[in-house]
Amino acid sequence: MSAMIEIRGLVKHFGPIKAVDGVTFDVAQGEVLGFLGPNGAGKSTTMKMVTGFLTPTAGTARVAGHDVLEEPVAAKRAIGYLPEGAPAYPDMTPRSFLRFIGEVRGIGGQALEQRIAEVMRQVQLEGRMHQPIETLSKGFKRRVGLAAAILHDPQVLIMDEPTDGLDPNQKHEVRTLIREMGRSKAILLSTHILEEVEAVCTRAIIITNGRVVFDGKPDELERQAPPSVTKNRMDWVFRKLTGAERSPEAEHRALSAPTAVGGPS
Repeated sequence: MSAMIEIRGLVKHFGPIKAVDGVTFDVAQGEVLGFLGPNGAGKSTTMKMVTGFLTPTAGTARVAGHDVLEEPVAAKRAIGYLPEGAPAYPDMTPRSFLRFIGEVRGIGGQALEQRIAEVMRQVQLEGRMHQPIETLSKGFKRRVGLAAAILHDPQVLIMDEPTDGLDPNQKHEVRTLIREMGRSKAILLSTHILEEVEAVCTRAIIITNGRVVFDGKPDELERQAPPSVTKNRMDWVFRKLTGAERSPEAEHRALSAPTAVGGPS
């Protein structure tokens, strides 16, 4: 299928710090790409450049064929974006907030009311639609953000930690929704939960120190673990690729090395 997100050589500097260092990848329609990495790896910065919230220092990003810098409005029309800590007006109810978002998106009348009802069912917000957002739990606030992201039925979904703050049942529901939407959309989601990659993603990318160090299917990631690793194999590979895990050989050498005696305390 055709690429709906095209990223070429993205670079972002914050003063002397290079947060993103030449990231390149595509996301096709019908693909759910898990974007993984430790804290500070450059995930959120990359996603903010793709959505037009940050201007790249170098490189390009295209969404649905539109360059995010040269055609920002057209690119953003194609995007549903769920950022970390998605902002909302706290004194609004979910219904009034979604109506506001819909009107900003150019949806109105009966079409908007039908779409609000549909997304509220999808994210299971019906029982909270008249409650002020500031009184909602973290999990329900996250659902409001997700509802706002999918309200205009975008071709591309970009989500930063979409199940953050949800309980196990809510996570299952949102993951099921992501899998269903992934059949017809291009979805890029960041997560630090490897279980989530196995549950919903058709492909995974790992980024560390602003660079891509793995790009492939989740089972290909797991297969990189050596036979000596029999449990939590994907977790071991993630730690290895991001510099937090020693090889079995290095671990063996460290454990078998003689302990220094009489050295400085």
